[in-house]
Amino acid sequence: MKKAWLIVALLVLSALIVACQPQTVEVTRVVTQTEEVPVEVEVPVEVTRVVTETVTETVTETVPQETAMLGSAERPIKVLFVPSVDVNAIVSGGDVMAQALEAATGLKYEVSVPTSYAATIEEMCASPDDTIGFIPAQGYVLANNRCGVTVGAAAVRFGLSWYAAQYVVPMDSPAQSLEDLAGMTWCIPDFGSTSGYLYPSAEFAALGVEPGEIVETGSHNNAMLGVYNGDCDFGTAFFSPPLLPHYDRAWAYGVDSPEIWRDAGVAPEVVDGRTLVAGGPDEGGYRILDARTTVVETAPDIFEKTRILAITAQIPNDTVSFGPEFPLNTANQIVNALVDFTASDACAQSICSEDFYSWTGVEPVTDSFYDPVRSAMDYLGISEEDILGGG
Repeated sequence: MKKAWLIVALLVLSALIVACQPQTVEVTRVVTQTEEVPVEVEVPVEVTRVVTETVTETVTETVPQETAMLGSAERPIKVLFVPSVDVNAIVSGGDVMAQALEAATGLKYEVSVPTSYAATIEEMCASPDDTIGFIPAQGYVLANNRCGVTVGAAAVRFGLSWYAAQYVVPMDSPAQSLEDLAGMTWCIPDFGSTSGYLYPSAEFAALGVEPGEIVETGSHNNAMLGVYNGDCDFGTAFFSPPLLPHYDRAWAYGVDSPEIWRDAGVAPEVVDGRTLVAGGPDEGGYRILDARTTVVETAPDIFEKTRILAITAQIPNDTVSFGPEFPLNTANQIVNALVDFTASDACAQSICSEDFYSWTGVEPVTDSFYDPVRSAMDYLGISEEDILGGG
């Protein structure tokens, strides 16, 4: 029994000794490590983007433009003439006048001839601040009614601020009075012409005379040629009184015959662009100034083949008118320059020429000077809409 305990004790002692000795132990550790591993994962994300886009769009806007000065090369003053006589004569003579006005005022001018009386008026209304119009009495009244065109001056022809209309018939016409023209074909320059249409129409209405077909020829010279060529039975155009021998006196309205020069017994002739009878006033003869003088070179025998049947009441002379917004100071400056121009030799190549308007001067007038024309239009019931159409 003791032997058994001894063995046990030895075993325990051996175990204790072994436990107290250094030992190598292999240990396996479990380590938990956090690593960043790229992983593709679909995750809903709300993203705010800054996007730069180029957008092209058309924008219409009114941008204030600097307006060129009136009368500059970029914005010349528009000078408008009605086509009452040959257009070539108007353009060439108008350029002579424009050059003289430029020298006098320092301003630039541009001359044009619209296609009709109505077109001239419409141009003035469309360009209210830069237009000048050389328009007849009825044209002025129409333009004043339409858009407020203002008159600056009236023409003067050999001391007279009036003219008339003449009724011209073939020399062998049976007509001896205005009543005899009833039913006859009538050549007129233009429905906007004061002498060519308005005043004769008023007289026909007062007499109860109804002419036949009306032929609008486009100008005074064409109306006279219409009679000369037999295209119509009579025609109307402007009449200015003839100048008398030695300028001793002025032709007397209502007293002297419109063709007093026929008393000389010789045919008219053209001398230096003037239609003279018996050498002209300087030599004791006459100078003719009516509308037939504008075509005497084309039809040299027009005075032998036609005659004046009658003339109308006196008509205020043609105007120098300005657009409704034309600067007043500039308008006055131009009128003063025109007064000087009509007194110069250069005017004979321009508005003073017989081929042009036969003016010898201009004089300032006011709107009331044209009241007789308004009265004639009122009598006939004529308005600007009748001549110009709606505007």
